[in-house]
Amino acid sequence: MKQFSCPVEIDSNQIITLAHGSGGRLTRQLIEDVIKPALANVRLDPLEDAAILQQFEQTAVMTTDSYVISPIQFPGGDIGKLAICGTVNDLAMMGATPLYLSLGFILEEGLHIAELAAVVQSISQTAQAAGVAIVTGDTKVVEKGKGDKIFINTSGIGARENTCKIGTAEIRSGDKVIVSGDIGRHGVAVMAARDPQAFDTPVISDIACLNHVVTALIEEGIAIHCMRDLTRGGLATACIELAQSSALQFDLGETTIPVEEAVQSVCDVLGLDPLYIANEGRFVLIIPETCVERALAVFARFDNCKAAKVIGEVTEDKPGWATLRNAYGVSRKLDLLAGDQLPRIC
Repeated sequence: MKQFSCPVEIDSNQIITLAHGSGGRLTRQLIEDVIKPALANVRLDPLEDAAILQQFEQTAVMTTDSYVISPIQFPGGDIGKLAICGTVNDLAMMGATPLYLSLGFILEEGLHIAELAAVVQSISQTAQAAGVAIVTGDTKVVEKGKGDKIFINTSGIGARENTCKIGTAEIRSGDKVIVSGDIGRHGVAVMAARDPQAFDTPVISDIACLNHVVTALIEEGIAIHCMRDLTRGGLATACIELAQSSALQFDLGETTIPVEEAVQSVCDVLGLDPLYIANEGRFVLIIPETCVERALAVFARFDNCKAAKVIGEVTEDKPGWATLRNAYGVSRKLDLLAGDQLPRIC
């Protein structure tokens, strides 16, 4: 991050002003007193224009994402935790160990510094738990009305074994599809946070970093063919995309897909489909049938994955299709939605 110097106390009751984004003394104060103390590490502390990373002996994996969730706090997390989990999970889905993250803030004028400090602390705690380091970043301020409190961009770098081939090209007919837990909670939790008076039953987001469970699966020797986290567009969209990329059919069983009762109730009332609601701590795992029992045993060791279930299989019957079988054995094709059911939930 640039312009880290001149430590001066900042009153947390202050609000962010355009001066904080001008590249001057206030910017230095903001980063030095609010951001740097929470994220300090040996690669960030020199405060150079870029981070120096050692050359990898393994294959480097990189991803990037931006987070514009509204509101910035929701049951189970906030935009800071979301940014770290989202980027860590994207790397984990490729079989990579997440190592380094960049962190870019776009702050709206009028934001209370106390709110920023809380988000930064959440970032710090989540990154430490995931075992990743924030090594570089940036902070900008935009005029009031030109943003929505905080937007965050993160990029992540991880490493995976050179022999690893996890990806859509490895999916095979006969593979089983496992979901790591119940679906739909993140989107419903964010929606409830937007209108707390409208929801009697609290729903907690499923947000979580998934790299530790993925590492456990790899260490167990599970022959992972592919993984996909169920973020924007939910389970249905992920399976449709995987089916199209692999030119195989993903045949899912409706009665096997775990959905929390409170989530299903909200969806029934509002006419939403939990299959298309975003999750931030769930993924599908595509593996050979011979590995299913051991994979489920690994999932059972993690609190956020105890509801993992086999929900379908890969076939050659209808290439490029994702289908859903109901309790009577009748199947229907799953299609991509024209837009998001719930915008700005990640």
